[in-house]
Amino acid sequence: QVQLVESGGGLVQAGGSLRVSCAASGPFSNYHMAWFRQTPGKERELVAAIRWSADITYYATSVKGRFTISRDNAKTVYLQMNSLKPEDTAVYYCAAGRVGSWPQLRYDLWGQGTQVTVSS
Repeated sequence: QVQLVESGGGLVQAGGSLRVSCAASGPFSNYHMAWFRQTPGKERELVAAIRWSADITYYATSVKGRFTISRDNAKTVYLQMNSLKPEDTAVYYCAAGRVGSWPQLRYDLWGQGTQVTVSS
């Protein structure tokens, strides 16, 4: 059974940086991966995505130029977050999927989430 496990969240001051990681365990191949975030009372937002071949990425307008998604193998994906703002505060979720219209895939694997808090 495939599991996604996030790590690396925490508290940072505005303008600072954090990197969150997501590692997949179990049989896992040809999955595109993504990071979503969610705050209470708001819908989950697709922040960034990367294709399984790592040749194509997507970023939400709100994070473009500040966040970078990368993967160093088929099973681990990172989200480097720079110039963080208080409005980036959210629970960040890692997700994986193989079908659908890029980048709004059918993400059928999800991690448990990691809290990122940016203080002003």
